[in-house]
Amino acid sequence: MADYKILIVNPNTTKSMTDALIPIVESLGYANVTLTAKQSRRLQLTHRKQTNHTFWTAPTGPSSINNQEDCHKSASECFPHLQPLIPSYDAFLIACYSHHPLVALMMHEADHKPVLGIFEASITTAIQLLTNDRDAKDDGKFGIVTTGKVWENLLTEAVLWRLGGGIGIEGEGKENSNSNSNSNSNSTFKGVESTGLNATELHDAPQEEVRAKVQDAARKLTRDGDVKVVVLGCAGMAGMDEWIREVVPEKVRIVDGVKAGVGGLQTLLRGRF
Repeated sequence: MADYKILIVNPNTTKSMTDALIPIVESLGYANVTLTAKQSRRLQLTHRKQTNHTFWTAPTGPSSINNQEDCHKSASECFPHLQPLIPSYDAFLIACYSHHPLVALMMHEADHKPVLGIFEASITTAIQLLTNDRDAKDDGKFGIVTTGKVWENLLTEAVLWRLGGGIGIEGEGKENSNSNSNSNSNSTFKGVESTGLNATELHDAPQEEVRAKVQDAARKLTRDGDVKVVVLGCAGMAGMDEWIREVVPEKVRIVDGVKAGVGGLQTLLRGRF
């Protein structure tokens, strides 16, 4: 029985962003899943099924995906390079925090192989955590901490569309929409707070400055006390959950979309869904 092979796709050309994902993914331990001899006999398994992760960086296209136009450009640049790789992998994770067109393109081309985007995976996880925590006295919400201000409207539209309500995603590419990122009709979604940094600046700018901006956005998002889940709204924020933990209430859960995406693919593969 062969090991699972997952391709993790960074659809921008900045390899340092891809490299930053490696320790995050490997820390989850899916490459070292083992069974005792007794378990193997009981489950009639003769081979331990491990996962091999391959990290792929776009060879051409935007170095940082900073708006919806960049999303479409990166999808058109990446897809021709990814198509020939589809037969070699069992599942695919698109590591860009957006309603990225590459997810749908890969889903169509990969037939029944699992394809997830970190945006979609994080929203699913956040909703599940709220469902687990919710009681009659406490209707919690989730919110997103992201990079540039343009993403406040774009991610709000994408979340509301994903949840089946609100304004949808018809406004894709209209970064100057009049919609308020923190005002929406969905009782589960609080909104989006931005740091003012783009994805590359998360790693290139002085880390104390980045830390301060990420923490400030997290404070603003949670200041009303109704946010129970904070989602990291950029692949470049992978590993920054510890910074957010320092400034939000102890009971607030923090979701890293990369971790959620890898975990979701594991469920789909191992459950043979």
